[in-house]
Amino acid sequence: MANVELKMPKMGESVHEATIIRWLKNEGEHVDADESLLEIATDKVDSEVPSIAEGILTKKLFKDGDIVQVGTVIAIIDSASSKIAVPAQNGQQTSAAPVPVVLEAVSAPLVSHASPAVKINSGDNRFLSPLVRNIATTEGVSQAELDSLPGTGDGGRITKKDILNFVELKKSGKVAAPVKE
Repeated sequence: MANVELKMPKMGESVHEATIIRWLKNEGEHVDADESLLEIATDKVDSEVPSIAEGILTKKLFKDGDIVQVGTVIAIIDSASSKIAVPAQNGQQTSAAPVPVVLEAVSAPLVSHASPAVKINSGDNRFLSPLVRNIATTEGVSQAELDSLPGTGDGGRITKKDILNFVELKKSGKVAAPVKE
C-alpha cells in the first residue's frame, strides 16, 4: 500500500485558503477515486473535494471548521500500489516492483453548490459572495449593516473575514445599529 497525500485544491486565482465545512468520509473508510471526501467553502464558492485515489482514508489532518491554505496536505489515503509493465530483453513484458503513487487534487472545483454572486441592493454596486451572503443571513446581519460594512477584498468587496469580524463585534456590543436614512 502507498500513502497518497490529498492537498487543498486551488479554487481560483485569488483564492488562497478554504474552510472545511464537513468531512463526508471518516478515517478508516474505503473511498473510490473521484468520490467526494469533504465539502469546503471559499469567499467565492462552496465545493466538494474528490478523492484522488482509491483506498482507505487513513488520516484527516484537519477538522470541520478549520481554515486551510491552498496546497496544504489535508488527508492521507492508503492506496494500492500500482505495477507497471516493463519490456523484458526477449520482447515479453514482465511486472516491475510496485511504484509509489503520488497524486494531487485538480485545481478547479468539480462540484459547485454556489449560486452566482448576489448584488447588494444599495448605491455602492458591490457584490456579495454566496458565502458572505449566507453568513450574513445566518447571523442576522441586516442589509443596512452590510451597506455600511467596509470591505477589505478587491474593489472593496466584503470578504469572509470582514463579515465574521463584524459578527463578533456585533455580538460583543461594540457595533451600534446602523442609522436609517
